[in-house]
Amino acid sequence: MSILEKIKSPSDIKDLDLLTLSELVSEVREEIINTVSKTGGHLASSLGVVELTVALLKVFDVERDKIIWDVGHQCYAYKILTRGVNKFRTLRQFGGISGFPKIKESKYDHFGTGHSSTSISAALGQAVARDLKGENFKVVAVIGDGAMSAGIAFEALNHAGDLGKDLIVILNDNEMSISKSVGALSSFLSRKFSKRSFQRFREEIKHLLHRVPHIGDELLKYLKRGEESLKVFFTPGILFEAFKFNYLGPIDGHNLKRLVQILEQVKYLKGPILIHVSTKKGKGFEPAEKNPTLFHGVGPFDPKTGEIKTETTGISYSKVLGKTLCMLAEKDKRIIAITAAMPEGTGLNEFKDLFPDRFFDVGICEQHAVTFAAGLATQGFKPVVCIYSTFLQRAYDQIIHDVCLQDLDVTFCLDRAGLVGEDGPTHHGQFDLSYLRIIPNMIVMAPKDEAEFQKMLKTAILYPHPTAIRYPRGSGPGAKLYSKDDIETIPIGKAETIIEGDYGLVIAVGSTVSICAEAIRELKDKKSWALLNARFIKPLPEKDLLFWIDKKNLKKIVIAEENTIMGGFGSSILEWLCEKGLMKDVSVKIIGLPDRFIEHGKPDELKRLVGLDKDSILRVLEEM
Repeated sequence: MSILEKIKSPSDIKDLDLLTLSELVSEVREEIINTVSKTGGHLASSLGVVELTVALLKVFDVERDKIIWDVGHQCYAYKILTRGVNKFRTLRQFGGISGFPKIKESKYDHFGTGHSSTSISAALGQAVARDLKGENFKVVAVIGDGAMSAGIAFEALNHAGDLGKDLIVILNDNEMSISKSVGALSSFLSRKFSKRSFQRFREEIKHLLHRVPHIGDELLKYLKRGEESLKVFFTPGILFEAFKFNYLGPIDGHNLKRLVQILEQVKYLKGPILIHVSTKKGKGFEPAEKNPTLFHGVGPFDPKTGEIKTETTGISYSKVLGKTLCMLAEKDKRIIAITAAMPEGTGLNEFKDLFPDRFFDVGICEQHAVTFAAGLATQGFKPVVCIYSTFLQRAYDQIIHDVCLQDLDVTFCLDRAGLVGEDGPTHHGQFDLSYLRIIPNMIVMAPKDEAEFQKMLKTAILYPHPTAIRYPRGSGPGAKLYSKDDIETIPIGKAETIIEGDYGLVIAVGSTVSICAEAIRELKDKKSWALLNARFIKPLPEKDLLFWIDKKNLKKIVIAEENTIMGGFGSSILEWLCEKGLMKDVSVKIIGLPDRFIEHGKPDELKRLVGLDKDSILRVLEEM
């Protein structure tokens, strides 16, 4: 039986000696590779913190002490050792365990997370609560994968230093977020004062002082006291000392013995402490070490070769964005692309290479990205902010206050809108239609396919006001793309009739258009449904709606959207029907996401679960 199979609870790790712990590290790393090769997931980050995880569980008692993982990209080793191998093998599968820390899933997950940079704030809250209740336990926040670049992390450091609470922060510095970390802070954190150069400097000073009569030995005592301060001055410690944290590091995050020693020492210290740990993203799996960006979040792959098993066909919406934006930027030098630590994820790599002076990766700083874009817009540029739907939620005030209130020409491209699949509720983009459509001056669109996305992108960039386009993860129906000279614009607020009909009206938007078309074509009875591709969530395509509902007198209406029903596209249609006095004798059914957070699973499984698949829509039409 392997060492890993003998671990029934985290407490089993405490009695293991260093040699056995080292073997456990190898087994955990192998288990992560084998499982993620089947399920997909955040591989490289988790491989980098296996030694750190084992050391934490060796030193701290997670039955009492709290360990909070930032982002969640780093938590797989922790999941294995707190839940067991068998449960870990259900990772990200429908009905299995989440890929992120989740309070409801395990008592050892002390705070849920999926968005970055929240760990220090949450840990400080738990530390303050501990002291108010007169309890006694340690709180450890593990922050990394570029999360220290976000403002909330420094807000928390500032508060923690001021309060002086007993708190341990571990900075896992792998010099990466999803992509290579950017910014002045990243450069500062990566600055290393080598052991060899420091040792040589120290020995030279000692030799010199020994030759000074009478006072040399006394000065050596002062030198010894000041040695740690000198190291702090030459390393990132000076930054964290300014926040009133005791700083230790940088420490080799793959030296298990050293990690255990440091954590054992720190365990008995009081006040805010920051341990700076250097790790290698993808450690122990050569393909991930060579290409940590590719293996940051990866689908199934061959665990021997690292070859990715691609299942999707066609070009993704993200690549359509990158390709089309390059076409438009070639003609219009005012176009600027902005992203928040995900140039690959949003498809902007080509733009980055072709127009490096007009591309900006601001790091994990969505709020700054939006206001930065607003500043550019005041000077006549046309910034395009490309961020996942779920992450743009973090910049909501900036969208309202800095962009829409001032009616500035900023285009928002919301990738991963709707149900994203195995990453689950922290990553589903299920609220954007609701939270964007209520903002004055904002235009909101959703394409039915890749070609319509190209048209919407050109329309948005030419329209001199705030606009947002939301689109799903992965590829679309496979529409033929336009060349750079053939891309047309769409009249603002103009819908498109997909199917003619005289019985009822289906109003669909974005990803639901093609699904509704399939359902209508499979209806067995003779009753025909018209299908309207709304294209615009705001402003609503009023003329088209009036044509079908008022002039054509279609009183049965089905509305489909891959967004929460509450406050979404369907709600806007109901509001409009009431305002126009058209609700009399009208029967309306809204198909969308229910008022709850949707679990993780394959997209097709989740669509069946919430009734957004073809068969579910077909049943609704037949029932009506």
